[in-house]
This record gives sequence, C-alpha cells and structure tokens, in this order.
Amino acid sequence: MLYSIENIAALTGAHRYGTQSAEIDRLLTDSRSLAFAETTLFFALRTKVGDGHRYIADLYRRGVRNFVVGTVPADWQTAYADANFLKVVSPLKALQRLAERHREEFDLPVVGVTGSNGKTVVKEWLYQLLSPSMHVTRSPRSYNSQVGVPLSVWLLDEHSQVGVFEAGISQPGEMQALRAIVQPTIGVMTNIGPAHQENFATLEEKCHEKLELMRDAELLVC
Repeated sequence: MLYSIENIAALTGAHRYGTQSAEIDRLLTDSRSLAFAETTLFFALRTKVGDGHRYIADLYRRGVRNFVVGTVPADWQTAYADANFLKVVSPLKALQRLAERHREEFDLPVVGVTGSNGKTVVKEWLYQLLSPSMHVTRSPRSYNSQVGVPLSVWLLDEHSQVGVFEAGISQPGEMQALRAIVQPTIGVMTNIGPAHQENFATLEEKCHEKLELMRDAELLVC
C-alpha cells in the first residue's frame, strides 16, 4: 500500500523540507535493515543508546531520500538536495501516529496478544491455525515494543484478512499508544508474571496496564 510523501506529512503533522515527489511503502528504523531504498521512509529515532540522525548521511548515500527527523540537517539544501525531510517533535510518536492512521484503513478482525510470557508463541500458534484458510498478517519475530508494534501493523495490506499482533510493555503508560495502533477486536492475555516487574508497584498494576490493550475489544481470551 503506497502513501505519497505529502499524505504522510499530513498524517503525522510534519513540517516538510524538500519538494521531491515520493511514494512510500516501507518504514525503516534500523539502517542495517535497508532493502528497497527508493520507497523507504527512515525514522531517525533517538534512544538512550543511540541517535538515528547519525545514519542519515549513510542512508542517503545508499539511496534513501525520505526521512522523518527531529532535527533537519543544517546543510539539507546542498548535501541532500533531492531528499525530503519531515520534521516532527518526536519521530517515535510520528511513527506510531502513521501506523495508527494506517490501521484505520482496514475493517477486519485483529487479534492483540499480550502478557508477561508466551506472546510470540501464542501469536505464531494462532498464525499456524489460521493461515491455511486465511491471509494472516502478523508481527515479525518478537516485534512487540513501542517501535515494533507500529512496524508490524504497517504490514497490513489489501491482501490481509486477519491481523495477529503482540504487544509488550515495560513501564506504566506504554499500552495506551499500542492499543491505539493495534485496535484489536479480539484480545488474548497469556499470563501475568514477574517479567518487567521492576517498573510496576504490584502485579495488579501491571495487569491493569496490559488489559488496556483490550479496552475496546469485542472479545477477551485469558
């Protein structure tokens, strides 16, 4: 499913620098995973251990021309003359917002899987059960984080008949963003255990946070 760079700028509330036409169907947050540069949009995420802005020059040399950034390179008009930069307050929030808007384009059953352990196993099990008769779009590997979930939901396309996505959290307040992206019609809770307990006062608090994923679901399985 292709999105024009103009449409993405509007959906994310970005200020655009550059005037090149572009059609996007791939989102990238890890420069090592670049495959199809021409239709890729790179999100320069800032984390505790790194800053995606440092990889812009390398990706540009490798053919990427579209970037979501928190800071536009000072020499963008000369060094990146044929690139588009979408400037936002938070590239992570822009990634999540874009995935949320993309999810809203699809009216289909979506299973959201969460819990302390077993999310990936249950997700793969559901895929094996459903895939013989339906086209299932699922989270790759263990893509269940604030970055992994939007990248997973972005994989929904015109062939998708059902989605199965896992969502993991490590601290209070994280599930609200994931719920808005996944928008599950069916929620699956695997279990509640000690994993990532350090940021929660009690197991009950963590349980309530995980249940936030299913707030608007039609069915809950635990």
